[in-house]
Amino acid sequence: MTKVKASDFIVELLAKHGVNVVFGYQGGMVTHLADSISKHSDMKFVQVYHEQTAAFAAVGYARHNCQLGVAIATSGPGATNLITGIADAFFDSVPVVFITGQVNAYEYKYTKPIRQLGFQETNIVDMVKPITKYAKLLDKIEDLPAEFTKAIKIATSGRKGPVVIDLPMNIQREFINVNMVKNHEPIDKINKFSNDDEISLTLLIEKLHNATRPLVLVGGGVATANGFEELSKFLQISQLPFVSSLMGKSACDETNTRYLGSLGSYGNRCANMAVANADLILVLGSRLDLRQTGGVLASFAGSGEVIHIDIDDNELKHSRLINKHNIHCDLVAALTCLVERVVPFINRTWLDYLAKLKINYSQAQEVVRTQIKTAPYDLMTFLSHIAHQDDIFCADVGQNQMWAMQALKLTQNQRFYTSGGLGSMGSALPISLGVAFALEKKVATIYSINGDGGAHMAMQSLMLIKQYDLPIKVIVINNKALGMITQFQELYFNNNMVGTTAEGGYLVPDFEYLAKAYNLDYFKVDQTKSRAFDSNDFAEFVAAKNCLLEYIIDGDCRVYPKLEYNQAIYNPSPVLTADELATNMLIPMIEEGE
Repeated sequence: MTKVKASDFIVELLAKHGVNVVFGYQGGMVTHLADSISKHSDMKFVQVYHEQTAAFAAVGYARHNCQLGVAIATSGPGATNLITGIADAFFDSVPVVFITGQVNAYEYKYTKPIRQLGFQETNIVDMVKPITKYAKLLDKIEDLPAEFTKAIKIATSGRKGPVVIDLPMNIQREFINVNMVKNHEPIDKINKFSNDDEISLTLLIEKLHNATRPLVLVGGGVATANGFEELSKFLQISQLPFVSSLMGKSACDETNTRYLGSLGSYGNRCANMAVANADLILVLGSRLDLRQTGGVLASFAGSGEVIHIDIDDNELKHSRLINKHNIHCDLVAALTCLVERVVPFINRTWLDYLAKLKINYSQAQEVVRTQIKTAPYDLMTFLSHIAHQDDIFCADVGQNQMWAMQALKLTQNQRFYTSGGLGSMGSALPISLGVAFALEKKVATIYSINGDGGAHMAMQSLMLIKQYDLPIKVIVINNKALGMITQFQELYFNNNMVGTTAEGGYLVPDFEYLAKAYNLDYFKVDQTKSRAFDSNDFAEFVAAKNCLLEYIIDGDCRVYPKLEYNQAIYNPSPVLTADELATNMLIPMIEEGE
């Protein structure tokens, strides 16, 4: 009878599912797991410097590999520090197994009416149930093989997402009879759909062929499903114009002439106007949340029809847009079917109209037309210019995220990662770490785009860049303010900048000293006082493998366009004149307040 230690069995199972890096923070209740990881020939344990870093790094690893990510943390504060990253994985549909150490089962309080029995004992399972697909206290050794296999399957099947296994210390060190364990093969990718889906897709093809103003909206579900190749084929064959959501940006070749930009509250004006004037919108894997549609639903798609494909039936049924046709199936399977049947779209009138919108209301034209300060947009244009074919952009949350969404121009094989549904500041740096480890031997540069606030939150992540010589170039756009909120305070709170500027109690660290503390090369470009952008200022930054660039801009740099409350999606601020707007609309405009 062959026996294997439980922690060794877990690590071997993860390795069979393609995992070669586990992120974590060493602690008393995960020592057996960390030891087993370190002894496995195909696995690496990456000791990070905060459990939240481990969680977001696992998210970055999973997103770039389009497969399972893993993070571990000890009981109590270690487990609770994972929660923000768990929530991020849940809302953005990222398959991550989070393993939390727990006190020995015989020290656990279970139903005893006390707060705690064992040291650092915490009921993490009940805490994370609302933000996981599955969470389980695994306190019986005989259940371990089946539970871990179940957890991996749940994380990677259907609409992907995180699972949590809470593992008592005594279970980790027990032994399993491997002769009693069934073989657990990796989960096959779902690629089939039902007869009803077949009928719906046939109807969709017919509607696409009959539409005069069709538009494709690429959502984050395409990237989650690893549908990059299928989307590219579909767009190439169909010749349909397209826009993207924030999370769908990663799946788009933005150099394609038929790409209009990102839509939504901070979307490109031309994309928002295209959506409003389309007579048919094909939505691929997007939630159609408020930030995409705007608050005035009647202005989204105007009088057009929306056909919504998604793997999550609940998202289809509970959307705020109720007048749409839903197709519940796997996106890759749907796109494969569409590729085989669609014909090229040839209505020049619609394509010429969109081309005119793109000329007049592109982001570059928006900057010129509105006379906003150009420094952040100049940077994004420059990064697009210097980035190579397989490079990756990781954007934090705040103004830097919106500038990146609006102005970065990705090519076919480049990727863009950011915290979407949760919108977590401090996520870009650790996500960048996970992406770097996912690259393995592939040559690419990761541009980690941060504001001064998010970079300060995640500064412990900087240690790993030089420690592992990772190809990460950290960019801190420093306006010495929480710029997204100051823009709100300017609009709605009479410029009371509480907690967002130095006068309001918000200070910024010395990033040069921080870079030095973490042994990173430091470069600074100061774009204040209306100084013209000069690409020569970035020569050392371009040449470096890894570094920290502090890009200093004025505190009053703003993000435009911006969709204000109760405004139609086609008219974000700064609003167009009534005559200019009417000239560029193909459908009747809605009355204010509709």
